Amino acid sequence: MALIYIIEDDESIREIEEFALMNAGHKTVGFECAKDFYKKLDEVIPDLCLVDILLPDENGNEIVRKIRKNPDLRKLPVIMVTAKTTDLDLVKSIEDGADDYIKKPFSVMELISRVKALLRRTQTEVIKELSLDDLVINNDKHEVTIAGNPVELTYKEYELLSLFVINKGIVLSRDTIMDQVWGTDYEGESRTIDMHVKTLRQKLGAYGNRIRTVRSVGYVIE
Repeated sequence: MALIYIIEDDESIREIEEFALMNAGHKTVGFECAKDFYKKLDEVIPDLCLVDILLPDENGNEIVRKIRKNPDLRKLPVIMVTAKTTDLDLVKSIEDGADDYIKKPFSVMELISRVKALLRRTQTEVIKELSLDDLVINNDKHEVTIAGNPVELTYKEYELLSLFVINKGIVLSRDTIMDQVWGTDYEGESRTIDMHVKTLRQKLGAYGNRIRTVRSVGYVIE
């Protein structure tokens, strides 16, 4: 059972989210504004947060940015819930630090699946360090550096990059990426992968160009 905070000002949507997640075995606490959420966050850190973008007192993207700036919350899984569906809006959510996003309107099964996939953390890392020339992934510290300079990645971007480097030179299909990074029962759009690869490339600078798209198949890092 996970403790999940839901920040959603629409009471009917919040109740649906709480009901669905409680039926899936989780404990939920709902908030209609950022102020109440921050107050509770100072008391207890949850296992995951669902954050609506449009809130009465603060934009959801700003909430995520504040979470990522806090060392104690840096790894807190966050799913952005949004009615905005343009590529620019979705990319911004990921760049601000969201691990995933759900577009309104959404089905209860999609919500449960996304939450389950994000909560399924990797087990203790057997490989302590991965490298690709000057790019180093340190699993003990959960950090990525390029020539000694730190690269800030979201949880999903970190998992995605690790998967690519472990399989460097090997073309990974979209199905394989979905299975390894998002979970076997995740049935979301393949655009989710493309969005994360796009932001990952940007953050990696020149190394981002080494992630190559293989048309109609998937991706490979070289």
